[in-house]
Amino acid sequence: MVKKRKTLPLQLPAAILQADLNIKDRDGCLQYLVQVFNCIRPRRTAHATQADSNLQQLTAQMLEQPQLLKNLRVAVTAQLVNTNLVPAFTESGLLLSRGFVQECLTRLNHAILPALQNESGFLYTINRIFYQAKDYIWVQAIQRAHWKAFFEALDLSVSSQNRELRKQLLQSLVILSHKVAHFGLEPEIGRYLSNETPEANPFVQQNRYLSSIQQQLAGQQEAGGLQDVALLYNLLEDCLACLAGIRETQSEQGTSLSLSYTMLVMESALMRMRILLDALDNNHRFNTDNLVDFFRTLVQYEKQKNSIRGLFSQSFAAIAYQVAEHKGSKGDKYITTTSAEYFKMIASAMWGGFIISFIAVFKSLLGKLPIAPFWQGLVYSMNYSAGFLLIEETHSTLATKQPAFTASAVAGSLDTRKNEQPNLYNLAITVARVTRSQFASFVGNLLVVFPFTYCLAWLYQLAFKHKLAEGEAAMHLLRDQHPWQSFALLYACNTGVFLFLSGLIAGFVQNKIQYGRVAERLRQHPVLKEKMQPRRLQQLAHYVETHAGGIAGNIALGLFLGMSTVVVKIFGIPFDIRHITISAGNTAIGVYGIGFHNMRWQYLCEVLAGVAGIGFLNFLVSFSLAFIVAVKSRGILLRDYPEFLRILFRYWRKYPLDFIRPRRVEYRAGNKE
Repeated sequence: MVKKRKTLPLQLPAAILQADLNIKDRDGCLQYLVQVFNCIRPRRTAHATQADSNLQQLTAQMLEQPQLLKNLRVAVTAQLVNTNLVPAFTESGLLLSRGFVQECLTRLNHAILPALQNESGFLYTINRIFYQAKDYIWVQAIQRAHWKAFFEALDLSVSSQNRELRKQLLQSLVILSHKVAHFGLEPEIGRYLSNETPEANPFVQQNRYLSSIQQQLAGQQEAGGLQDVALLYNLLEDCLACLAGIRETQSEQGTSLSLSYTMLVMESALMRMRILLDALDNNHRFNTDNLVDFFRTLVQYEKQKNSIRGLFSQSFAAIAYQVAEHKGSKGDKYITTTSAEYFKMIASAMWGGFIISFIAVFKSLLGKLPIAPFWQGLVYSMNYSAGFLLIEETHSTLATKQPAFTASAVAGSLDTRKNEQPNLYNLAITVARVTRSQFASFVGNLLVVFPFTYCLAWLYQLAFKHKLAEGEAAMHLLRDQHPWQSFALLYACNTGVFLFLSGLIAGFVQNKIQYGRVAERLRQHPVLKEKMQPRRLQQLAHYVETHAGGIAGNIALGLFLGMSTVVVKIFGIPFDIRHITISAGNTAIGVYGIGFHNMRWQYLCEVLAGVAGIGFLNFLVSFSLAFIVAVKSRGILLRDYPEFLRILFRYWRKYPLDFIRPRRVEYRAGNKE
């Protein structure tokens, strides 16, 4: 049991409690805020609970001591009134329009040599108060409700008499509006708004309407403002809804890094505009919820503004999501629900095992060719790729290719973009279905691979009067699968990584095919239209659209597995691969070469246990990596669902056989019994 850390009482220095601040003394007010937040900051970043407790105590003391509340309100207002707020709203935390590569180079440059800061700017204030590099960690760790209580106690307002402050907020709003309108006219956005004229473009409309009420928002015309501001709010909501619709369309049409980057800029700008409108409407007050979100985001971005990792994470999230989605859509067919689907999976896997047997035999023969390592790796790759493509085209099943696809389908169950509240019990049912489907594919593959490869080895000896492998060569094949006489289990993890990567490549290529509208371009290709019959051209376009990702993934997996031998011979490092079906085939060839009568049964059982361990690690590594990518691309935090493992364990304890075979009568989703 983890012992809960004891929190200490907050003791504010007398200088903070007894101060008497003047709103015109910006530097004195800033130093006051630095002292206050020094009291809130935990001694160690990991002690976030102490910071949470400190803020709660500070809020309580503010309500009990009017002088403390007055000083804090004056100190914060002084920073708002006497600093340049525009960069904080229009630049900090917003990906700039210079593009991904330029943004990456700029961050690298500033990470080495930090950019100059304007001391008259509000960002200078933020960086003075939160001067430690990891301050954003405890700021984010403090509960949102406690920050909200703090800002509600401050009760900040934007007075209509403070023209300079309103002018800055309005200037920020106008700049962001122009950015949104500019990006809304980009061709990459326009292709999703093909039926919209520029006048009907929601991103242009919000800019045009803002221009019409700009004088009113500046405070020169107060009457009727709420209605006009509400209309502008609705236009911003329309823009956000339009971006959400584009994301939905991307599942069919694909996405690109450029489009992902553009949409991030637009969405961030629109969210900032909503915060600014809160302060400029007729009640002159910030919406506390939006203000808290903006404050926490501002601190985090200022502390991570030179983070290249953060830029990659933001920009590639949408692409990773679409890649995972393309894999997930294919993964559904690998998850069995009924008994009929379960046995169909076994039959499909048996056909896959039939093809794998030939791959194992051909690999053994290709290993006898007296050629250089690179060419040997290449012919191995061609053998693997041809076999995997044949499995794909015959709609057979290769067990270890499933996890990379099914992981995304499982992660989709937690996606709140699709489900408002994920049903964790149904997720446990899905995990059980995935597990038994994987078990069925393993059983189907192995039921055929070992005996059929053994038969092929026997037929080879009948035809050519010598064995595929015998003596030391046969023993070497068995030793390579042994769990502790070789690095077989470690090499199985390598294969799991390659299986994961091949799944990513398949999803990425499929995404590019969709986004590039390759099928439509093929149908309209002038040469192909001239040389091919319309029906043939239609078939070609449809085949490319539906099979390009699978072909790319299979070829990539073949190259990964085949060229691994080259790495060993060129660099002399212990690197190799172990794939359960190939290992089972090699075991059959080795057993036939030595003969059952010349083997100890104990040793054979150890080798077979090694093959089973190889299969388990193939599955575990590839599924885990694919699941992590699928979860991260959806912005899902698994710590938000701590009860899931308990639900899964209880389900396994109650229905252990569901993880191996389906029930005779399948329950409906959502029914716990």
